[in-house]
Amino acid sequence: MENQTNNSNLKAIIVILAILLIGSLGYMYKMSSDAKSTQSVLVSEKSAVMNDLTALKANYDKAIAENTSMSDELIAERDKVIKLIAELDKSKGDVKSLAKYRDQYRALEKKMAGLMKEVAMLKQANAQLTTERDSTIVALGRAQTFNDTLVIQNENLAKAVEKGSAVSVMNLRTQAIKERNSGKQIVTDKARRADKLKVCFSLAANTLAKSGSRNYYVQIIDSKNNVLGEKKTETFGDMSLTYSFVTTVPYENKSVDVCELIAGSDFEKGTYFVNIFDKGTLVSKTSFDLR
Repeated sequence: MENQTNNSNLKAIIVILAILLIGSLGYMYKMSSDAKSTQSVLVSEKSAVMNDLTALKANYDKAIAENTSMSDELIAERDKVIKLIAELDKSKGDVKSLAKYRDQYRALEKKMAGLMKEVAMLKQANAQLTTERDSTIVALGRAQTFNDTLVIQNENLAKAVEKGSAVSVMNLRTQAIKERNSGKQIVTDKARRADKLKVCFSLAANTLAKSGSRNYYVQIIDSKNNVLGEKKTETFGDMSLTYSFVTTVPYENKSVDVCELIAGSDFEKGTYFVNIFDKGTLVSKTSFDLR
């Protein structure tokens, strides 16, 4: 009877121990499953934070490439992201550190949102400035074109005024003269009889011309290409002029006739050329023959 009791107790103990063992194994399995599940979640969370930080860095790279006036500030913030990526990569990925990195990411994301808003405002301002600049350039171009047109018109007007204010030398004529003792002048076309040459011309009236004394240089060239008279030389810029005489004419904007005599002897036969210069400009010419 006593042996049966002991056996019953032993069986009960074995059953209890078996139940405890099964419970322990079940608890250990659950703990292992929970640990694996937690580790999987932590790995996934670390990967998600890493992806978010990488995307944040890419956005900073794109904004920096646009080379705005905020590039330095953007670079500084991007460097913070790069540093955080390196720290996260080395971390064990526990719950506490992942929470810290997630919080730092959110702070950096918020900072970037503010910076991007400023960049957008700068872009808008720059676009407005570009539009205004382009409008100004167009306006300046039109003004320059208008000024160029005015300059050309003024130059043309000045040339017209200069041309209109010029005094015309007209009716140039030359005669060979034989002057008698009485002072009477006899026109001749024979070289051996002539002892003077008479040069006459007229200045036309012009109210636009400047009044006052005007100098004209008269050049007489004989048939052998000799300059008669004074044979003096005057230089006007790059031009040298050898002339026979210079005559000074008082001009008061009215028509005036001018006659001058040049004495000589042994005049050559042939064609003579007479030129009148206003400084270095030829203003009239003619020719005559002596036989």
